[in-house]
Amino acid sequence: MAKEKGLDLVVVSANQAPPVAKILDWGKYKYEIEKKAKEAKKKQHTVDVKEVKMRYKIDVHDYEVRLKAAKKFLTAGNKVKVVVMLRGREMQHNHLAMELIQKFLAEFEEDTIVLEKKPALEGKNVVMVIAPQGSK
Repeated sequence: MAKEKGLDLVVVSANQAPPVAKILDWGKYKYEIEKKAKEAKKKQHTVDVKEVKMRYKIDVHDYEVRLKAAKKFLTAGNKVKVVVMLRGREMQHNHLAMELIQKFLAEFEEDTIVLEKKPALEGKNVVMVIAPQGSK
């Protein structure tokens, strides 16, 4: 029957008794499966970790730019890693970096973000990771 119609005989389930087979155009079937897989891949969103770097001696406008960028990343559904860099003698004043990062955290509404990693000193940087509310 498949040869008469110019189609292929495809075994769907060989383990059953009797084996189940379909008469269809194999090339078209394979193309449609690939098309569905490609469409599903388009719709999925991967969560990236975006980074916002600053120094504790940051100016007001620069601070606002970093804050705006972080909010944009969070609304896009990405996590944000906030890094306050310390160099040389600035390491003695890491409490100022902690205050800056706490101020940065206070700018967000508590119901919109999740604090994934509390602010901590890692080497010469103070690091914190925040994520949008529905991420975990």
